[in-house]
Amino acid sequence: MLSADAMPALILPLIDAAAHWPERGGLVGLDLGTKTIGVAVSNPDRRLATGVETIQRKAFKQDAARLLAIAAERKAVGFVLGLPINMDGSEGPRAQSTRAFARNLAGLTTLPIGLWDERLSTAAVERELIGMDVSRAKRAEVIDEHAAIFILQGALDRLANLRATSGPG
Repeated sequence: MLSADAMPALILPLIDAAAHWPERGGLVGLDLGTKTIGVAVSNPDRRLATGVETIQRKAFKQDAARLLAIAAERKAVGFVLGLPINMDGSEGPRAQSTRAFARNLAGLTTLPIGLWDERLSTAAVERELIGMDVSRAKRAEVIDEHAAIFILQGALDRLANLRATSGPG
């Protein structure tokens, strides 16, 4: 919980959020579904995303408490939320719901929240799992966690690419 004098977390596009994260420290990646939240974390060097769990959504406060506990356990320095943007670049109800979740989460933490375009992440993961011959029932269990890995890894790769092209300060 935030102390009374603490400012809520910043919510920014990924690239802008990265400027507010320390040089090292893990990130928590989230794929917000209507019934579940897929959770992934990165290593402190932000090279590799790994799945943590799939949270069955209950009430926001319970969900947020679990996410903040994961962030604390992993000593994370920020969150990456997949933002489901439509193929034409517009934002529909799911994107608005994600932004609302981010605003609510920001009120409970000071960890900056980066929004990352997650177009096609669930579809890509579904294809990958089908290609690995994972049963439909098993896919349903792991799809959100795998989508969170896909989202976070995409964000990590984008940040690494930016560091490589911009070079040292």
